[in-house]
Amino acid sequence: MDFSDIAAIAIIALEVVALYFSWGAITSARTSQGAIGWVVFLVAAPYLGVPLYLFLGHNKYKNYVVARRDSAQVIEGIRDFASDNAPQNPPGFASRPLELIAQLPVVRGNSMTLLVDGQATFDAIFAAINGAKTYVLVQFYIINDDRLGRALQDCLIDAAGRGVTVRVMFDAIGSAKLPTPYLQKLRDAGVHVVDPRKIPGPKTRFQLNFRNHRKTVVVDGVTGFTGGLNVGDEYMGRDPEFGDWRDTHVQIQGPVVSQLQLIFSEDWHWATDEILIDPLNWQAPHAAEDMTALIVPTGPGDEMETGAFFFFSAIVAAKKRIWIASPYFIPDQDILSALKHAAMRGVDVRILVPEVIDHKIPWLAAFAYFDEIRAAGVQVWRYDCGFMHQKVIVADDDFAAIGTTNMDNRSFRLNFESMAVFFDPRAAQQTADMLEQDFQRSFLLTRTLAEQPAKIRVGAQIARLFAPVL
Repeated sequence: MDFSDIAAIAIIALEVVALYFSWGAITSARTSQGAIGWVVFLVAAPYLGVPLYLFLGHNKYKNYVVARRDSAQVIEGIRDFASDNAPQNPPGFASRPLELIAQLPVVRGNSMTLLVDGQATFDAIFAAINGAKTYVLVQFYIINDDRLGRALQDCLIDAAGRGVTVRVMFDAIGSAKLPTPYLQKLRDAGVHVVDPRKIPGPKTRFQLNFRNHRKTVVVDGVTGFTGGLNVGDEYMGRDPEFGDWRDTHVQIQGPVVSQLQLIFSEDWHWATDEILIDPLNWQAPHAAEDMTALIVPTGPGDEMETGAFFFFSAIVAAKKRIWIASPYFIPDQDILSALKHAAMRGVDVRILVPEVIDHKIPWLAAFAYFDEIRAAGVQVWRYDCGFMHQKVIVADDDFAAIGTTNMDNRSFRLNFESMAVFFDPRAAQQTADMLEQDFQRSFLLTRTLAEQPAKIRVGAQIARLFAPVL
């Protein structure tokens, strides 16, 4: 058998695999356009299509193990948790769809503190870790070995030295540049570190496109943090390319901390097979503010497309206003329709996005959608006092959400995310006041795509083609 015979067999085998994957695309793609695109690509160019489909052609993380579904102890605990902490009066804003998405109940007895930008956020996180008595749980999409990263490292090592149990996770892609010596120094100090880059077997194979985008810190099961900030000097505004980095985190207390802790425990269980139930405190005391709240985790391990449903549920429930801040705006057709319909109903719909660029393709792709939503009455505001990275929603007078979820397909369907949701007028007012200040540092988009420079007019249409994988 000569080289030409081997090549012919390889080509035939590749076409067979391409046809097999084509059937997978037909049966699993969310839209007919997506299915057609994959089929044409796979059959016409299998040498490119097959490897790309292995990494990008899936929108479900089928083997993701959810700790609360595996453990009868956890399921029973959630049932008791719900009855013990149920709000006396149901939220005015529609909460039931979000409870179904989260598979968790709304709970009373909570408080929230907005943390605006990096200094406030990490001052609060470090103070909480320095006050930890029993354990600290840390999870970030990005941890850099820079000034901020080393400050976190020192803080965690100090905690471990006091006898506090410290557990750390990060994402393999987001933290790809995190060096081994950084992790080894933590381990040498007694910190439990999960390096997803070294997890063997099917947990990482062909799953490059799935990323854990959550940013979580929990201290003693009593205080929690989540939001948009990762661990890197750019998040402190130290990178001149981005200028003043505008971001938002939230500090939470009350029973909702147990929900945030549960989501961390699920991710830890997936990575290590260890169930963190008995070692943790699940009795967070009620806060005097007595806010009703819910953690909404979303991701490709869910049966439904929970990330998109989260935004859709908030938009369609809004009666007076819905303001959304996101660094990326690449909505699907359902979200586009919901935004336009809300504006046409007379709802004050505002989208706040950055003028400063961090990733060129998603920044360009957003321009392909602006004309369509503006024609229906949606306001598009562009933040130009540095890069804006926050993920925040305020709706009507009693709904606010702060977390990790962007308004793009990656957060809708490919990333593991979490949002802290508050059904409370005080939370909504604080969040609205914060966004009002951001609007004052932004400008209202008035130019159509046709009036933009040629590089945006052409680039937006091309970039939009990449929307399914952005």
